[in-house]
Amino acid sequence: MRALEVAAAGGHHMLIVGPPGAGKSMLAARLPSLLPPMTDDEAHSSAALLSASRAGFSPSQWRQWPFRAPHHSSSAAELVGGRNPPQPGEIKLAHLGVLFLDELPEFDRNVLETLREPLKAGHITISRAALQADFPAACNAAMNPCPCGWRGDPNGRCRCTPEIAARYLRKLSGPLLDRIDIQIEIPALTPVELSARVSVTGERSEPIAGRVRAAR
Repeated sequence: MRALEVAAAGGHHMLIVGPPGAGKSMLAARLPSLLPPMTDDEAHSSAALLSASRAGFSPSQWRQWPFRAPHHSSSAAELVGGRNPPQPGEIKLAHLGVLFLDELPEFDRNVLETLREPLKAGHITISRAALQADFPAACNAAMNPCPCGWRGDPNGRCRCTPEIAARYLRKLSGPLLDRIDIQIEIPALTPVELSARVSVTGERSEPIAGRVRAAR
């Protein structure tokens, strides 16, 4: 949770690595609840971006931090934007909130490479004929350490050879990973550890959000 708190306070890009069931998606889904309340300018900016999309803007989305989780089969145009006239893609519709790319290596490598410049610059420019539009951009992601997800498991559940695991990780280029500020590993809990934690009350989002507001 400390990594989530830092990411929320500083607006960083984050990559969560861990086996199936470790809680990667659950942690990412908690990020919007840690963010401070939207200012008027942020609310108008988010509403304007959503209004520019094909889905449009709903009044129920007012002052709600966006959480976008596109499928790994998404095209480059769906992720970064395109069409004519230019429309924002998922990376821009998640501006100010969370863009969550689950199973990151399963995305097409060419699609992932289109993220390099937006992650570095914080925005992306789309040009179509005589029209040009500039949109902001942000990103968070999660991935397994290997195709089966159990690389390094002490119980020996992983059946991936070192070559298979290395080939899986090579789907993410060095320049792309360099643009992700926070990279954390979440280990799997054993059944005994899970049972022991059932009765333990964890920290709720409200006090963490308070610390994020103070840090901001």
